[in-house]
Amino acid sequence: MQTYGNLIAGEWTPARSGRTFQLANPADTREVVSQYASGGQADAADAIRAAQDAFPAWAAATPVARGRILSRASEILGARKASLAELLTREEGKTLAESQGEVQRAVDIFRFFGGLSYTLGGQTIPHDLPGNLLYTRREPLGVVGLITPWNFPVAIPAWKMAPALVAGNSVVMKPASPAPAMTLELAKALVEAGLPPGVLNIVVGDGREVGGEIASNASVVALPSRARRP
Repeated sequence: MQTYGNLIAGEWTPARSGRTFQLANPADTREVVSQYASGGQADAADAIRAAQDAFPAWAAATPVARGRILSRASEILGARKASLAELLTREEGKTLAESQGEVQRAVDIFRFFGGLSYTLGGQTIPHDLPGNLLYTRREPLGVVGLITPWNFPVAIPAWKMAPALVAGNSVVMKPASPAPAMTLELAKALVEAGLPPGVLNIVVGDGREVGGEIASNASVVALPSRARRP
């Protein structure tokens, strides 16, 4: 049985409440696959504060330095593909072939965004006045909140966290409680690859408590909704 804590400020921590929950293999419910710290609002608030503290230094790092961490994490995940695919099948119930394909997608996503780091620049724009130059630059947003579903529990977290991280944002994430192991395994790979403490924080727990705090906390970046068509 795999046992996981929540990742907050670079530490694998129990829930403040001390609560845990277990998940069984859907193909054989006699087998307990994994046990988790069951986080709540206070744990999510701790994670957001950790992300705030880590953000300035991470944002100041160069995109290439951030990308190298993603590239190293891709290599770590690739070396573990077989065991991660088996874990995904046992926890969520996908066929092994589907799980292998999804884990490979996560490997590829991290590799892609690691390489993309070399292109994260702005633009220079012609000016109508001699000797003047206009330019744009890309800036990270801040603390980004991510809440992901259960149906692709490694691919969707990968394609949401990788661009957020390489762009210089810190992340607070709540994976779906029916299958959170793969998100935590992504986090393990990133930590081993050198991701600084607090840049990525993951809290597993009740959607109303954990998700509600992420969605409502003023320190988490709120993106403007798209303008509605008339």
